[in-house]
Amino acid sequence: MNDIASSAVAQVADIARYMQNVGWAARTASRVVARADTKAKNDALSHAASALRGNTARLIEANRRDVEAARAAAHDDAFVDRLTLTERGIEAMARGLEEIVALPDPVGEISELRFRPSGIQVGMMRVPLGVVAIVYESRPNVTADAAGLCLKSGNATILRGGSEAIESNRAIAQCIREGLRKSGLPEQAVQLIDTTDRAAVGHLLTDDAHVDVIVPRGGKSLIERVAREARVPVLKHLDGVCHVFIDADADIDIAVRIADNAKTQRYSTCNTMETLLVHASIAPRVLPPIAAIYEAKAVEMRGDSRAREIAPSIKSATENDWYAEYLAAIVAIRIVDSLDSAIDHIARYGSQHTDAIVTENYANAMRFVREVDSSSVMVNASTRLADGYEYGLGAEIGISTNKLHARGPVGLEGLTSRKWIVLGNGQVRT
Repeated sequence: MNDIASSAVAQVADIARYMQNVGWAARTASRVVARADTKAKNDALSHAASALRGNTARLIEANRRDVEAARAAAHDDAFVDRLTLTERGIEAMARGLEEIVALPDPVGEISELRFRPSGIQVGMMRVPLGVVAIVYESRPNVTADAAGLCLKSGNATILRGGSEAIESNRAIAQCIREGLRKSGLPEQAVQLIDTTDRAAVGHLLTDDAHVDVIVPRGGKSLIERVAREARVPVLKHLDGVCHVFIDADADIDIAVRIADNAKTQRYSTCNTMETLLVHASIAPRVLPPIAAIYEAKAVEMRGDSRAREIAPSIKSATENDWYAEYLAAIVAIRIVDSLDSAIDHIARYGSQHTDAIVTENYANAMRFVREVDSSSVMVNASTRLADGYEYGLGAEIGISTNKLHARGPVGLEGLTSRKWIVLGNGQVRT
């Protein structure tokens, strides 16, 4: 074996050993934070928020190095914008941790306690998941948000941010560890993978001895890789192909307002509407004002032949448009003949993320809610409201389209599980 090959083998071995040590330390710390009281966790978060504010200049300097490297690597303006930290952004991270402090602690909550004929009481207790690994890309604020949510829910966390934000993430993680240290909790409860070697992600995805769940935050390619390679349960969504269906019995003004907001309030988010479905009987009245708004906001419209007859500015849609998550100023529009047709379209082309109906017909609304199999189903509301903050969760670790454990925006409760507890007084089984 030549020197180059020997060096490569040694590097792989070093990464494997490093990741094993991180996993072991997280598992050990998880037992401590799982039994920590609410005050200790809140103190850690409050101290971390203070550390973020007190180290603003150092955080901005670390971020400057990341931004310069990103520009040198020819990343586009949108990428650099996601990467950039400002004083305002750092203050928002600190406030985010303080908002988590204000949330109720779900750990230890007992519910559904009831007596059985034997005299025992049976109930459920909410408990942490254990070790949560977060794999994410360029947004440095995820480091603080994820650490805060995992800590408040009694979990240890392993953070693997994108290589493009390594300097920023290191500086933020140091502030989180300062909060843990000052509160008497183990610093290993929040660990940042301190290498940009992609092999580290592979080790994390297969470390079922130390990691209980993985949450990927980023683009589709990242999430697909995590879902494909992980041996650990994954909380994820791949696409956000969200729909708004304007029913025959919709209020026109409400329909126009929702169709506008769901598409144009922000284009790059996973809960932005990508396909507008319109009932044929109301389309001549509702589609022209919607199309006029989209034209004024430079939204490209792609529709079927019936939509184009009503609004000639609409371009011809292809089959691929019904599957598309544009994340851009583009919308697909289809005219349908019934509620059944709308539900069938969503079942065929949707991604089980967020879908909405606009209607004044209660029976149609309830059918839509029951039959559309998505993680969030809405009546007379914009899909952009599918968000942990808007749902009263305070914050979210991400959106899950999984059907097991957590679904939709995942907050503190989604980062816990439940176990059976039994309270007796000497009962035995006969």
